[in-house]
Amino acid sequence: MPAAHPTIGVLALQGDVREHLAALRSLGADPVSVRRPGELAACDGLVVPGGESTTMAKLARIFELLEPLREAVAGGLPVFGTCAGMIMLADRIEDGAPGQETIGGLHITVRRNAFGRQVDSFEEDLDVDGLADPVRAVFIRAPWVESVGDDVEVLARVGSGPAVGRIVAVRQGPLMATSFHPEVGSDDRVHGMFVDLVRSVR
Repeated sequence: MPAAHPTIGVLALQGDVREHLAALRSLGADPVSVRRPGELAACDGLVVPGGESTTMAKLARIFELLEPLREAVAGGLPVFGTCAGMIMLADRIEDGAPGQETIGGLHITVRRNAFGRQVDSFEEDLDVDGLADPVRAVFIRAPWVESVGDDVEVLARVGSGPAVGRIVAVRQGPLMATSFHPEVGSDDRVHGMFVDLVRSVR
């Protein structure tokens, strides 16, 4: 029986931790910050937030979290990665830093900083599969998905501009990822998709 109030962790090494915690709390989940393997073990699901993917990977290694994260993903833990979190979940990175590590498990290739630098940040009304109305998506030094495996469902693509058609949201079983930052603003529907996924899986 899925928990009515699942415990969903937010990897709290770097990035928009507080905003994700607030979004999850508003949806009836029991959100917790995760910095240690024991905290991860108590979670029904996990959000890997935006930030800087190389720094996040190094901190995960320092805090002895990288292998437990990989084991949790391999074991079927629902995980939602946003922006840098998408990079962390990806099996392959284009334009990554030398030796950059990821958690992996999501059968995609991502291009790091694909949309450009901080000054190239932008917003777009994005059609997301499963949601009736567009989401106001905020892209900040965001990656995009270069290619997906056969078991990966594409949830959203850029609808206009020079990057039209680029994949920016995906789902693979209990794993979800977006190039954009759904924690920015008051629209919690993308987080709601993940909370529903956690409830259905756990």
